[in-house]
Amino acid sequence: MQGNKLRVRKGDTVMVVTGKDNNKTGKILRVFSKKDSVVVEGLNIVKKHTRARGNQPGGIEEKEAPIHISNVMLYCPKCTKPVRVKKAVLENGEKARLCVKCGEAFDK
Repeated sequence: MQGNKLRVRKGDTVMVVTGKDNNKTGKILRVFSKKDSVVVEGLNIVKKHTRARGNQPGGIEEKEAPIHISNVMLYCPKCTKPVRVKKAVLENGEKARLCVKCGEAFDK
C-alpha cells in the first residue's frame, strides 16, 4: 500500500478550516505522512500529565497535538486566504506548488 502524497511540508503556513481552532494560522512543525496528520505551532493545544523522572519534576504541561491533514489548508499570503494547491513544472524544469487562485509559488 503506497502512502498518500501530501501537499503540505514542514515550515509551510497553514490555516485550520474546521474544529476548535477554526480560522487560525500557524507554521507546520512536524508532518506524519503515515497518519496523514500535521503538528501546527500554537494550535490544538492539549494538556499532558507527566510523571516525575529523576531530577525532572512532574506536572501538567501543554503541547501541540496532531491535526488531520484534511482539516488544514495551505495559506496564501498574496490572497490572504486558505487555498488549494496545484503542482506545475516551471520554465527552468523545476517542479513547484502553486496557488490555484493567484498562481503564487510556495516553493522558493
